[in-house]
Amino acid sequence: MNSMMDPAEKTVAVVVGGELGGLGLVRSLSGNGIPVVVVDTRHGTPAFWSRHARRHIVRSFVGRDFTEDMIALARRLGQRPVLFLTDEDAVHSVSENRDELSAWYRFRMPSAQGVRMLSSKAAFHCFAEANSFPVPRTVIMNGQLDVSMLSGLRFPCVLKPDDKRQALSGNKERAVRVETLPEGQAHARAMLRTPGGIVAQEWIEGTQSNIYFTLFYRGRNGMTAAAFTGRKLACWPPDVGSTAVCVAAPEAHAELERITLDFARCAGFEGMGSMEYKWDDNHRRFVMIEPTVGRIDWQEEIATLCGVNIPLAAYRHELGLPELPAVAASPPAVWRATFIRRAPAGLVPLDARTFDGYFRWDDPLPAIRHYCLNRPLDRFLHQWNGWFPSTRRDQVQQEQQ
Repeated sequence: MNSMMDPAEKTVAVVVGGELGGLGLVRSLSGNGIPVVVVDTRHGTPAFWSRHARRHIVRSFVGRDFTEDMIALARRLGQRPVLFLTDEDAVHSVSENRDELSAWYRFRMPSAQGVRMLSSKAAFHCFAEANSFPVPRTVIMNGQLDVSMLSGLRFPCVLKPDDKRQALSGNKERAVRVETLPEGQAHARAMLRTPGGIVAQEWIEGTQSNIYFTLFYRGRNGMTAAAFTGRKLACWPPDVGSTAVCVAAPEAHAELERITLDFARCAGFEGMGSMEYKWDDNHRRFVMIEPTVGRIDWQEEIATLCGVNIPLAAYRHELGLPELPAVAASPPAVWRATFIRRAPAGLVPLDARTFDGYFRWDDPLPAIRHYCLNRPLDRFLHQWNGWFPSTRRDQVQQEQQ
């Protein structure tokens, strides 16, 4: 640890969730000398293998088990740590038990009602539309009788569960693009067979590299501790999946930061969050897709790599420490979730430095765990779209058998 660090900075940062976003968060904080504890329900997550953090197992991210285990951790630490969330279940657990947990942890998030509204795609759409924010035409379906409303949309469309937790638990598809009304009706009926509603949004014309995002931390009195705008160059699965490759988007930052923070003020949105957008090629405007509330995004580390360390800014803000100036990255940074994901040719700056989400020379074990133990090479080759010519790919697969 840096011996010149402000004594207040010896406060522990507790990171709930050790998947890829949590690993990036650990690296963003620990690189500044902050002691980090990663909390998860299992030992196999990438951040648990980082040399930059201590590990702590809890029984669950939901219910009394989570709350009791988190209080027990704070007691063990003997201080009131700064809390960072990366998991959707944990966001709702902290929100629902905020009065109890706030005595043990420093954290900031919208009101309980605000968390519920921003976590629901249906409620978010209604709020954004009522307050004149740009959103795609959407229908909300809570049961089989609502499927007929799809006829009022222009196809193709995207169907999504109203509550992301339904997708994360495997009860519903995360997002599916449908090309025609009959296809949309069939998928909607299937998705509505399990509890929870769904939404259907008209497809916004443009490639997946038209997807942008603004990450931010909004602190006390509406102060923005940090904000960063990036651009997805590739998603997995394509068009509707998670970020596979992304970069900074300074060309869109002024406009998207303004819209995002206007929305945050209107919605009473405090703490960690983001807004995803897509540039509409037909109408020549940015359209809001969905927010992330109370937690970091999967690709949050791209901001740190580009000189805007949002977790560090949040940590210092909650401890009442002075802001640190942003430092522009040189050369430009590219973040990719894994080494098998590539951006379309011509989109990556020629002088850019690419960072793998799992691997760093000074912290290699998360990558060893992920690539060599969790995901054997033959499974990666199955997903290795276009990396090798097909003949070479077949040869490598045969060698692995």
